[in-house]
Amino acid sequence: MVWYEDDVRQLEVKLIALPPAPDRVVFYGSSSIRLWTTLAQDFPQVNTLNLGFGGSTLAACAWFFERLILPATPKSIVFYAGDNDLGDGRHPEEVYLFFCAFAEKMGKLLPGVPVSFLSIKISPFRWGIANQIQATNKLICGELEKMPGCHYVDTTTPLLAADGRPRREFFEKDGLHLNPAGYRIWQQVLQQQAQIF
Repeated sequence: MVWYEDDVRQLEVKLIALPPAPDRVVFYGSSSIRLWTTLAQDFPQVNTLNLGFGGSTLAACAWFFERLILPATPKSIVFYAGDNDLGDGRHPEEVYLFFCAFAEKMGKLLPGVPVSFLSIKISPFRWGIANQIQATNKLICGELEKMPGCHYVDTTTPLLAADGRPRREFFEKDGLHLNPAGYRIWQQVLQQQAQIF
């Protein structure tokens, strides 16, 4: 996990400077969260805090939970990760276990704080592992159903065409990250499906 240290330390500095707030909604996860730079404009009625760090895996998000999530004292959490784990060759069952480690920390350290998990997206860049992504989403969705106050938010399907393939107009040229149009879809889905606001 050492390769994340610089990003995590920068986020820790950011957290130290924050005033106390009882209504903070923390967006946590990989670069799909980190690059969502319009959170304040997209959710003007919400006190958002972006704690995404680039390239992070679900495993890394669980690992740095105590350093990043606990000091943020979230009212609720919007969580996106797993994309990079699968891209690194991890199996759906492994990524599910990483999510379970995250969920266990939530239950022990932040009981009652709701989590909205944004489903792992199927991107043009990762079309070759679409089946693994779907399998992982299914496993995590099943776990979330056992967690009171926590929700699986399907942000995958709205980015797909009728043939099930990802729509390129929602992605940057790299075929992996969302562009502004893609983030607008996520914003709309969150407002419709999530129960954290």
